[in-house]
Amino acid sequence: MPRHSEFVEFVIEHMAPLGRVHARAMFGGHGIYQDDCMFAIVVDDRLYFKADSTTRAEFEAKGLSPFTYIARRKTVTLQYFEAPPEVFEEPEAMRDWAQKAYGAALKAKKTKVTPSPFGRGLR
Repeated sequence: MPRHSEFVEFVIEHMAPLGRVHARAMFGGHGIYQDDCMFAIVVDDRLYFKADSTTRAEFEAKGLSPFTYIARRKTVTLQYFEAPPEVFEEPEAMRDWAQKAYGAALKAKKTKVTPSPFGRGLR
């Protein structure tokens, strides 16, 4: 198993009170998971939390930016926002923001439509 960066290890360690949190390497960064639900990402030693329609306003009110990247000459914006600075100083802040992100990720996971492995059925 490849070793994660010190920053990723720091993030996982500080999210330990949430339960079984782990990282998986992905596209030059890491996804942060609780069980099989990705609720945060780390890219270039920056932490981003999953947002939804409820929590997005909290991130924006703090002046935090969403994660963006360029694909096929277009800017793609994900529903992951920069973590507020206090999460690195205050364990309660890390726990609170991570729990909100996990809740947003669970909600998003429930609303995804999974296609049936059996197709559309008989006509």
